[in-house]
Amino acid sequence: MAYTTIDDPSAYFQTKIYTGSDNGALTQVVTNDGNSDLQPDWIWIKRRNSAANHSITDTVRGLTIGLSTSTTAAEVNDDFGVTAVGSDSFSVRENTSAQGQVNTGTLVAWQWKAGGSASSNSNGSITSSVSANTTAGFSIVSYTGTGSNATVGHGLGVAPKMIIAKKRSATGTWGVYHESIGNAKGLFLNSTSAESNEPAFWNSTSPTSSVFSVGTSGDINGGSATQIAYCFSEKQGYSKFSSYTGNGNANGPFVYTGFRPAFIIAKKTSSTSDWGIYDNKRNTFNVMDLRLKANSSGADDQSSDNNIDFLSNGFKHRTASGWNAAATYIYMAFAEQPFVTSTGVPATAR
Repeated sequence: MAYTTIDDPSAYFQTKIYTGSDNGALTQVVTNDGNSDLQPDWIWIKRRNSAANHSITDTVRGLTIGLSTSTTAAEVNDDFGVTAVGSDSFSVRENTSAQGQVNTGTLVAWQWKAGGSASSNSNGSITSSVSANTTAGFSIVSYTGTGSNATVGHGLGVAPKMIIAKKRSATGTWGVYHESIGNAKGLFLNSTSAESNEPAFWNSTSPTSSVFSVGTSGDINGGSATQIAYCFSEKQGYSKFSSYTGNGNANGPFVYTGFRPAFIIAKKTSSTSDWGIYDNKRNTFNVMDLRLKANSSGADDQSSDNNIDFLSNGFKHRTASGWNAAATYIYMAFAEQPFVTSTGVPATAR
């Protein structure tokens, strides 16, 4: 059996660094680097050189309809933000709403490919609208809450290991399911809070190959509220959703992913901490010392207490604090290159 079915991760995930036009009336086309086309279905943009909210857009809710991980606000629908997607690009206009800034200053865009146009899914007790990429293990799921325990079809064909869900139609927190903390607990992408008991989030039920469960939480399953969920299943050599234990030492732990990472988000679960985001485009060589925070509008932070290395088959912490204090952490990671391709070609170190 081949080590991986995804020899070219950039066909499904890419990071793009670009500079905005600083002109609110101008639409700018942002084209990805490299030879792999990626028409993005989920685009997450953050201004780097100044404080600004994160901007989340997807093709299921519709372009120009934005959310932000750094706020609990409802989605914003206007003429700005991401206005179009192309075969290997997206178009942006400046935006002054809660959606965040997408065409001002220096910016980073993280992009995932789902399944294009959404289809109706009746696997759960709630009928959902799903754009699913079963090859890459990623789906975008739109549904309307009931306020009662229910199930929602996700379209992945295997159980997701991580789910990020948000109420669209009103204010609400970003609820996070991660296999490593279990189905009766939750985290909040917009918050530094530690994991907490949240049986009303996922109804204390783990996802299956066809559905995920929702409880009575108004943030995840508000009655008559429109909701969005981003679901991730793990693919060897391409993605990893797991946990590690920090050792509080400059010679920090090595965390095996099975690929050279392109993108990592890490969060301490046992106590308060930020959601730290690293990628291979803001830092093109080790050590990795630039990070943004999913829960914060803050600019790029280059702090000596958060250094890590991206290696051929995982990542390693190089400082005693930050996301390596003596505690437990969950993470999500996506590949730049698998450790070994389907034809036996090994990854090289950076």
